[in-house]
Amino acid sequence: MQRNRLKPLRLPPKIKVLEALSAVADKRVLEVTDNEAIVRSSDGSRSYEVFVDLEAMQVYSSDNGTIYRGYIGYPIIAFMMKRGTLPYDPDVADKLKGINWRKLNEQYKKYTVVEKIVKNIFSRRNGDLEKLEALVNRVMQALKHYNLVLKERPE
Repeated sequence: MQRNRLKPLRLPPKIKVLEALSAVADKRVLEVTDNEAIVRSSDGSRSYEVFVDLEAMQVYSSDNGTIYRGYIGYPIIAFMMKRGTLPYDPDVADKLKGINWRKLNEQYKKYTVVEKIVKNIFSRRNGDLEKLEALVNRVMQALKHYNLVLKERPE
């Protein structure tokens, strides 16, 4: 009998919290069941299957960050925010609406550059950068406590 080996997921780059805030603000998180959601990409070209079981600390998402890079991807974070299991501030998230993350990530290929651009957009929209940073830090701290593992693709 083959045993399922569940892979622990690393904490994401902080920019993924910004991307998750944007996904929730844009209403791109569609809850399918208590544990399942579909999260659309910022340009609408892709949809990610998401599964979150916090009792078992098992998650799944079909995004590249989760599957290939081994960190908690933004679709998981967005779904957890929508469910109320991670901090979320609608006033902060509202200033991140409508950002085409896919285009920025493909154009610049560096999270540091994209994060700087997104924070400039946020500031121009009268966003409070200190409030944003505090929220990102709260989300990262909360993620540390979950010890999430990647489960195999749900049936």
